[in-house]
Amino acid sequence: MATPYLDKLNDQQRAAAVFGTEGPALPPPLLVIAGAGSGKTDMLAHRVAHLLVTGADPRRILLMTFSRRAASELTRRVERITAAAMGTPVAAEALCWTGTFHAIGARILREHALAIGLHPNFSIHDREDSADLMNLVRNGLGLSTSETRFPTKGTCLAIYSRAVNSGAPLSDVLRDHFPWCAMWADHLRTLFGTYVTAKQTQNVLDYDDLLLAWAQVMADPDFAAHIGGAWDHVLIDEYQDTNRLQARILTALKPDGHGLTVVGDDAQSIYAFRAADVRNILDFPHAFSPPADVITLERNYRSTQPILTAANAVIAGAAERFTKDLWSDRASADKPRLVTVATEALQARYMVNRILEDREGGMRLKDQAVLFRTSSHAAQIEAELTRRNVPYVKFGGLKFLDSAHVKDLLSVLRLARNPRDRVAGFRVLQLIPGVGPTAAGRILDALDLAIEPGAAWGDVAPPPRAGASWQGFVDTMTTAVPWPAAIGLARAWYDPHLDRIHEDAEARRADLLQLEQIATGYPSAEAFLTELTLDPPDATSDQAGVPLKDEDYLILSTIHSAKGQEWRSVHILNAVDGCIPSDLGTGSTHELEEERRLLYVAMTRAKDHLTLGLPQRFYVTQQSRNGDRHVYAIRTRFIPGGILDRFEAVSWSPPVIAGETRPTPAPIDVAASMRAMWG
Repeated sequence: MATPYLDKLNDQQRAAAVFGTEGPALPPPLLVIAGAGSGKTDMLAHRVAHLLVTGADPRRILLMTFSRRAASELTRRVERITAAAMGTPVAAEALCWTGTFHAIGARILREHALAIGLHPNFSIHDREDSADLMNLVRNGLGLSTSETRFPTKGTCLAIYSRAVNSGAPLSDVLRDHFPWCAMWADHLRTLFGTYVTAKQTQNVLDYDDLLLAWAQVMADPDFAAHIGGAWDHVLIDEYQDTNRLQARILTALKPDGHGLTVVGDDAQSIYAFRAADVRNILDFPHAFSPPADVITLERNYRSTQPILTAANAVIAGAAERFTKDLWSDRASADKPRLVTVATEALQARYMVNRILEDREGGMRLKDQAVLFRTSSHAAQIEAELTRRNVPYVKFGGLKFLDSAHVKDLLSVLRLARNPRDRVAGFRVLQLIPGVGPTAAGRILDALDLAIEPGAAWGDVAPPPRAGASWQGFVDTMTTAVPWPAAIGLARAWYDPHLDRIHEDAEARRADLLQLEQIATGYPSAEAFLTELTLDPPDATSDQAGVPLKDEDYLILSTIHSAKGQEWRSVHILNAVDGCIPSDLGTGSTHELEEERRLLYVAMTRAKDHLTLGLPQRFYVTQQSRNGDRHVYAIRTRFIPGGILDRFEAVSWSPPVIAGETRPTPAPIDVAASMRAMWG
């Protein structure tokens, strides 16, 4: 058949798009190794579209990505491609099984809830809610009053999450990742068992449960066959970022691999701290018999060839990888720059100079980015940008759903749906004047004893100090209104509390109005709360893009947050040992290899220009009697002498202006000025 809609693909992309679709049988398992900037999303969209053009039922295609936005972008591209190929597009609504692993898991668990021992109206806790519940259990067990300091709620949740997602025994998790907590192994095991019981009693699931419960369901052969049989084709994006639970789910869905396509790049596996396991993609070909086919996408559409040559040389030192060499037809005479400077402050000064020079040459600030291993590395450049009045946006900060007023409103919705949710209950009840932790606990205990807690609000004795506020709250909890009017009711109840609690109530009120508008795009409260918890926006304005800071602004980002992004010019801070690799990331071979991949990911974000800063001296603050000190750094071990010819190495120091003098200011009396303020 004629396939002009595939003409824009290169040979490797086309091979991946049409693989196994020639006959009536489902295609054998396929692994697509998609190098950075190789058109992965376009290839995957064309593969889905080609399946549809050749007769696949869109309702029997499962497409899983790692963000809601990625899923939306894929379905939009499929619509455009099928419109060109068939005259009529396959609407996004027809691809009804598209989303993140966690969102698909939540949907499956709700649909099968009664058959697997869950209540369909279960709440989903985000990380902060989970930590709060962990803390309630921790305090209830008396672990917060131990003579020896017990791990904090955040650390406890991190240990629990690592054990669940990695499938490793608790003792191994403590030994490898939390050795300072090993002495508490028995207490942590008790804590986690009680935490699980508390979740089940309160009809809540946490983020990790959505995968754990799905994986446990798939361990039953009958359920696995029933659920897996719902789809002919299963396609997974960013497979290098999956953990062991996700790999178990995938192989249970398609035990023989037929109809299964996974796409990813082992060289961009950088999320081990979330329990992602690079072994999933490295071992995928041999997970089936016969082994899966492997197609490699090596043509890069993003970067110039000198940038790719340097990045290829860095990743070539990896201990284990799928061999590929990215190439581009974008020739350039500019090699990536290794710039040696004396200090971090001079590194910041040099990079801001270059950024502003490029801006004067016609490159927008938005087309430039400064990347760093950890957020603390950006302190000097943030100060320099502020001093020179350069607007910037920093990624990796406080998320929108972490804002107190947003969590308050969402907790009101959750409590109305699930009165057994104690974390939401404690948060909401203490918004009522006169209700403290003790009164809130008594109210929630009374609801726990009720057969139908949702109908029991009116039977609970009003807290003596709540006054008239109590009845308005009960009315909000018990009034049945259709969605999305329910969020309007919740917001109306919360509105006077917003004025009472926050000085900047008007700004927060605008957030909540925007949140209510967003809610109208969801078919139900469950869908709204689930999607917002599993894939939250950075801000309400995320729905319409990055918030406008100025007519133009620079991007600052951690390397982890930069994955999947690209800019014309990229500046990487602190490409020295101790920063990249982090001095905390050199304890084992697999940690060191992930640090190498982090540098590779950072380098391959650049389209035209790439600069790596090499400060020689760092000022380190130490809590010791020796005080603060300077330490000296060397170029990252990932750029050894043997590959230096792929870079342009330069040294930079600020120019000295002949005859420059700094006048001494006239003396002033600060003390007198301070007294005069109150005179």
